[in-house]
Amino acid sequence: MPLVRARRREPVSGFCATGRDIDGGYAEFMCVDARFLHLLPDSLASHQAAPMLCAGAIGLRSLRLAGLDDGQPLGLTGFGASNHLVLALARALLPNSPVMVWARNPDQRAHALEGGARWAGDTPDEPPRAPDAIIDTTPVWTPVLAALEHLAPGGRLVINAISKETGDRDRLAELDYPRQLWREKEIKSVANVTRRDIADFLKVAAREQLEPVVRRLPLERANEALRRIRHGDVHGAFVLDVADGQAARDID
Repeated sequence: MPLVRARRREPVSGFCATGRDIDGGYAEFMCVDARFLHLLPDSLASHQAAPMLCAGAIGLRSLRLAGLDDGQPLGLTGFGASNHLVLALARALLPNSPVMVWARNPDQRAHALEGGARWAGDTPDEPPRAPDAIIDTTPVWTPVLAALEHLAPGGRLVINAISKETGDRDRLAELDYPRQLWREKEIKSVANVTRRDIADFLKVAAREQLEPVVRRLPLERANEALRRIRHGDVHGAFVLDVADGQAARDID
């Protein structure tokens, strides 16, 4: 098989990703620096490990940046591919910390409660207790303002997103300083994952027997997956099955 040199496009906002800025997102073969390879635990199938290498690892990084001690309450805004794994992580690493979830989709709220969340509500709903940290994984700005309002004094909002949509960005002008940011609340963003984040998440996943909720789809249904993610019509993570489309159809 001849080797093809990958084309590189100008990255957006300094972030460079294979499959978006560099060709090769769906390549069958690729050369990789051995320092960036990770051995998958025998207990994990490939389709289970797939979301762990991004959504899981960045979820672990977000949880670390939250800086919580066991017993301090944690809030999760959005309950998709990353935060459903953060919930499982928090239950394993912070077993005495109650977890509260905000999600616009009632089904996602129900799944959060089934997964061990102490409380689940819609974006504007008041939680039973103010979290000391909230991890936001939504693509928009309205939940950010709501999270700041729900956050305890001195708490930290961790925004787990590479970029945010611009549709509701004007809501930021409505920030009420005394109500939403005063009393030493802080906002911290997540840049990306490191090799350590991935290696550590795989270790925790094997030790705690974490099993992500996965829906497998054949590659030709990639656009469907993107549409369903955009509208919140997914529980867990989608995995595109490139090698065996028939198996994906059987599971879907």
